[in-house]
Formats: sequence, C-alpha cells, structure tokens
Amino acid sequence: MKKKFRMTKQRQMILSIIRNTDCHPTADWVYQEARKEIPGISLGTVYRNLQLLVKEQEILELTSSGKFSRFDGNIDPHYHFICTGCGGVKDMKMKALNILNEEVQAAAPGKIEGHRLEFLGMCNDCLNQGCQGNNN
Repeated sequence: MKKKFRMTKQRQMILSIIRNTDCHPTADWVYQEARKEIPGISLGTVYRNLQLLVKEQEILELTSSGKFSRFDGNIDPHYHFICTGCGGVKDMKMKALNILNEEVQAAAPGKIEGHRLEFLGMCNDCLNQGCQGNNN
C-alpha cells in the first residue's frame, strides 16, 4: 500500500499555485507567488515540496533541452508547445494519442507505461515581433 504523504500548509499552497495557473511556472516563479502568502517561506522549502508533489504524481515536472524545470498542475495526458523564441510553454488543445503507446510497444525493449510529446516552434507573439529564437 502506498504511504500517503502529509499535506502541510506550504505544500497545499504550492499545489494550489501550480494548479491555478496555465503558465507552466518555474520553481522561482512559484517561490515568488508563495512569498505573497507566506513571506518567510524559503526557496529550499519550495524546491523540496515541488519534488515531493512530482514524486506523489500530484503535478508534472517538464524539462526541456537541459533548461530549468517547469511545473504543470494538469496531470492528465496531454502535449505541450514550447516556443523557441520566448521559451513559453502552452498546453496543446488536442486529445492524447494513446495509440502511440501500442505502436511503440512492439519495438520497445521493455514495457511502455506512457509517453510525453513536445512540439517546438515559434508562438504567434514571437512571430509577430520577429524573434530570432533560442532567446532563453
């Protein structure tokens, strides 16, 4: 049986911050938001709680190309669009293609449990501003 972790005031607030935004925030952004409610909260506390929430599958951690992590409160299967200009991350409004798991399973050296898919490109804002890309 999986041991249930304790939902502290800080942990609940961090979870709420992430679930109530669609900007896929960094730990630093979460820290700045958390300080508005609990001024004495430390960056270390935010990092530890983010990692625990990821481990407990309450949130997702998104890492891309070795850059800093971003966090997502939407744990349902979905895809992301990452702007190569500004680094913004957006949820794709499309159904996750679970058939990919079955297709890949035939060639996989083990058991497929799921997949993540990211699309890279320039967002409309960056296209309109003439960004050159890779600014982050």
